[in-house]
Amino acid sequence: MEQLNDFLVQAISGTEWPMFILLIGGGLFLVFYSKLLPYRFFGHAVAITRGKYDDATAQGDVSSMQALFAAVAATVGLGNISGVAIAIHDAGPGVVFWIWMTAIIGMCIKFYTGSLAIMFRSKDDAGKLQGGPMFYITQGLGKRAKPLAIFFSIAGLFGFLGVFTANQFTETFMSVVEPERNLIALGGKEDDPLFNWKLLIGFVLAVVSSFVIFGGLKKIAKVATAIVPFMVMVYLIAVILVMLANASQVWPSLKLIVTEAWNFKTVVTGGFWGLVIIGVRRAMFSNEAGLGSAPMYHGQSKNNEPIREGLVAMLGPFIDTILVCTFTAIVIILSGAYLEEGSGIVMTLNAFTTSLGSWGGVLLMIIVSAFAFSTLFTYSYYGVKSLSFLTNAKIGKLYNVYFVIMIIFAAVASLELVKNLIDLSYALMVIPNMIAVLLLAPKVNKAAKEYFQKLKSES
Repeated sequence: MEQLNDFLVQAISGTEWPMFILLIGGGLFLVFYSKLLPYRFFGHAVAITRGKYDDATAQGDVSSMQALFAAVAATVGLGNISGVAIAIHDAGPGVVFWIWMTAIIGMCIKFYTGSLAIMFRSKDDAGKLQGGPMFYITQGLGKRAKPLAIFFSIAGLFGFLGVFTANQFTETFMSVVEPERNLIALGGKEDDPLFNWKLLIGFVLAVVSSFVIFGGLKKIAKVATAIVPFMVMVYLIAVILVMLANASQVWPSLKLIVTEAWNFKTVVTGGFWGLVIIGVRRAMFSNEAGLGSAPMYHGQSKNNEPIREGLVAMLGPFIDTILVCTFTAIVIILSGAYLEEGSGIVMTLNAFTTSLGSWGGVLLMIIVSAFAFSTLFTYSYYGVKSLSFLTNAKIGKLYNVYFVIMIIFAAVASLELVKNLIDLSYALMVIPNMIAVLLLAPKVNKAAKEYFQKLKSES
């Protein structure tokens, strides 16, 4: 395991700058190339999501709202709780500012990828409508670009595993419930192989996830639509309680985020640019802008208008990063948990227990459970589509078997190993996806011009 982790660390160092240039440099280009269009029509995006412009005759399997919530369910997960904690642990409070900046740029990237998902969707060998990077790469750029789509899909076989979520859920459970300590108190033995709690937790996660993910896209979307609004609201209430308990520290915490963002003498590995790259990497993990995952859901929407779907997709980074990640960051900073030992979910847990007492840990456990299951339910679908593209729709479904097995592995693996596996896979997916998005951006701009002219004439 140690050798594998060392290999992942070395591989990540070779992908950092290509990822950074394409994600931030390419994203900034899209922001100005779009003339800020996605941000100017934020209200229109909300109206589309609410169903005001739904077309009953449109092709697709799910509504735009279901596609958004399915995509958000995959991103509003432990990446927003544990991922932010890891970023602050590794780089300090200032990293949150760069998470915000990446998310704002990410909203524009999501607009383009969501639009392309509808613009270049196609039917697979089973006759079902599909969308996503593999399809807008091969159809938008032509058959000569197929190696990019294959490269993306191979990386997706690893990047779309639920290993980070399973690992951090297990850590939360062990920290809150402390089953080993309770077992010893009842006369059990700490090294008794019958009580490998992490393995047991991984097995339970795998079994529960199986009931939903083997049900296909419609079941996943239905469950996600039910869970996402609820879990975001509960988490918001929990954070408000923590903020009320530490009201005098809210403004200083926000101020610290901004001032530390420009700490050119930071001790972070890589200095100031190391700080920025950590923020970019964790933001990408949080909202997946530029990664190419969300377009797979948006490509299934009952929507024949690419620009509408692009505007819906744009809301994803706003919900899961600008809102949820900020909630987490403020709690961790104002509670002082970031100054204590610990990493990942344990840091967030310390923040809740410091502010709300022992029941704060229980509350976080409930929230984490909802976040974890929603992520596991939705993530498997991305992997199925990746394997289906590389083989066929029938073989693609076998990814779910591989997915649930890896949940069990992740429960007993180290945080460092699963984090590095995901970071490398994500960086490798960003490269082909962003190349395609940048090359196809003129087609989206042309479609946007036509769409808003038509909308203006109808109003």
